[in-house]
Amino acid sequence: MKHEDIAVIKRNNGYNCAQAVLCAYAEELGMDEKQLFALSEGFGSGLGCTLGTCGALNAACMIQSVMSSTCHLDHPDSKASTYPKIRNLLKTFEKNVGALRCRDIKGIETGNVLCECEDCVRIACRLVDEMVFDKKGE
Repeated sequence: MKHEDIAVIKRNNGYNCAQAVLCAYAEELGMDEKQLFALSEGFGSGLGCTLGTCGALNAACMIQSVMSSTCHLDHPDSKASTYPKIRNLLKTFEKNVGALRCRDIKGIETGNVLCECEDCVRIACRLVDEMVFDKKGE
């Protein structure tokens, strides 16, 4: 099953967008789904229901960070290579969705819905598959 399908099922079962995306990659990240679920709980509805940065996008950035970090606690050395990857994720997500903030994506002020939450989850997963794991169309 595709990650995007797994994530949509999780979202339809009560996970927020960030939890759905992040938990869909638990196996690839080698991390416990319960811990990922808890870690991403506050990222729903655009960071704690503030309609800020899309939760699905935040999860994609967390996945990229986990996969890019060298985890050298004594001499952090991977931020310089991780940040451009995150910026590329943001740019590509915005190109696909039309905005980065949940408020804008849902058309709160404009009435113009750019993308439904389920589609944001799907897009975030596709970007993770392509840009983080280099798997196109899987």
